[in-house]
Amino acid sequence: MKDKKERFPRLISVLVALAVLAACNGESGPAAATYSSVEPEEEERNIGDNRGDRLYEFGIEPLNISFYAHYSSYNMPQWGEDPSSKWIRDHMKIHVQAVGADGNGAQKLQKMIAGNKLPDLIWGQRDSDLERLREAGMLVPLDDYIEKYPNLKRWAGEKILNLLRASDGKIYFFPNYYTDKPHGNAGYVVNRRIYKELGSPKLETTDDLYAYLVEVKKRYPDVVPFETGQAKEGHGIDQLFSAFKEDNFSFTSNYAVTSGDRMVSIYKDEGFRESAKYVAKLMREGLMTQDAMTQTEEQVSQKLMEGHVAVFASADPIRLSMKPDAELSKNDPDNGYFFIEPIYKQGLDKSKIYPGTYNLLGWNVTAITTSAKDPEAVFAMLDWMTGPEGSSVQMWGPPGPDGYWDGFKEDGITPRFTSKYSEDPEGLARIQSVSGDLIWVGNTTFLDKTKSDYEATLPEEKRNWATYWQSRITWKSQGDATPFMNLYPMPDSEEGVIHRRIKDIWLKARADAMFGTTDEEVDLILDAAHDQSMEAGFQQYLDFITAKWHSNLEKLNKEPDLQN
Repeated sequence: MKDKKERFPRLISVLVALAVLAACNGESGPAAATYSSVEPEEEERNIGDNRGDRLYEFGIEPLNISFYAHYSSYNMPQWGEDPSSKWIRDHMKIHVQAVGADGNGAQKLQKMIAGNKLPDLIWGQRDSDLERLREAGMLVPLDDYIEKYPNLKRWAGEKILNLLRASDGKIYFFPNYYTDKPHGNAGYVVNRRIYKELGSPKLETTDDLYAYLVEVKKRYPDVVPFETGQAKEGHGIDQLFSAFKEDNFSFTSNYAVTSGDRMVSIYKDEGFRESAKYVAKLMREGLMTQDAMTQTEEQVSQKLMEGHVAVFASADPIRLSMKPDAELSKNDPDNGYFFIEPIYKQGLDKSKIYPGTYNLLGWNVTAITTSAKDPEAVFAMLDWMTGPEGSSVQMWGPPGPDGYWDGFKEDGITPRFTSKYSEDPEGLARIQSVSGDLIWVGNTTFLDKTKSDYEATLPEEKRNWATYWQSRITWKSQGDATPFMNLYPMPDSEEGVIHRRIKDIWLKARADAMFGTTDEEVDLILDAAHDQSMEAGFQQYLDFITAKWHSNLEKLNKEPDLQN
């Protein structure tokens, strides 16, 4: 076998800008790099070209794949150490080698390009970084493979595939957690023991929540009344913003909200201003996490595990609360965590309050680079992973009578779950706590329907905690934000330069407002941020994302909701 370095193609030329490439996870930086196309060495041409109509067969020979996640904070679990990836490795001879971001995704991607060492797969946001790689010819078009292999085309459907098409009409990105139905985990979880000890009061409105947090602080000095998680990413405070505004689909990621058929400044939105004052009030009265902007995810998890959180709001509280709930409720059914309906301001229509959103394309995407020796084989793996068998192995572990599922029913789609599924929820949670970080092409439609249909056949006490609350609360309370996806401009465009400027203003204003000592001070902070943003070209950016929003609406065959 050739040395790994020899498998990467020769880079014809790379023109790197002086500044570091801005990473997809929000790391700030000046102008992005400029890339040229990649031309493979002659001996590295696609070895699958002679395969014809034959599908790639797993297990005949090892399939070695290098994988890079374009996230500074992501660390891929060791492939083959958890039950799911071990089964894939042993039965299908698939070996995935992680390429770490080394704590700085922007620099890592730039170094790989400049050093002629792109991985076979890149997993990241649908943003300018991956789009630049596509424009430079560094990504493999997937159209022929989509037609040849069955799963993505079947489960995604034409609407989703069309949304994925680039300006040249081809598809380069394999979506993750795409769906045809509402999904999502955003919302509020509540400590069951504390709630019962306080008399199970009404927790519906922002006034109810405030009164409850005040009582928690009085009675439980070692408990965080309101836990936000990592507020620097918007967790917790974005959910509170949703409580003050109906039909809030764009949230804070675009620094804008809709008004009629336009996108306008978030700083002037009354709902946002109310939410900012509410957050500042919780902060200065000690009713929320005092280190909300600096704490780590591990610190949040520890507080939840110890039961030292009364209310936790986040974009995905299920992920961090599932294991603590299982641990706390193991010996005491009155302990643990449960979901409540979304909090809303009194007088608003609670059916139009969305603590989180979803879009048809799901979360992020995986792209195959032109460095892949056999891109068809790599696509075949992704297509298998997004199909029923791959999805089942990753979500519920290896198949077999001793596992949580044992093959499929007659339809070839529905897993036959074993009694272990309901008898050993802790074991299943342990599998999913690792395998969830290895799901790069999740099929939400299959996963959600499969688990919810099966869970509905079980008595309530045996249902999976996460699935139970998803079907009862979170899936019903997420807004469809598909029209607002991919609004960001390219970083080296005029609007991209403006975007970086107003993002810096936004991050500072959000942090300053959280620590405002009075409502008047919060107003002054937001007014100043609006004025600074307008001076930096905010209106041009707003016009740009308005046009992108309307373009998305056209693709979706929808018209703007002029009532919002």
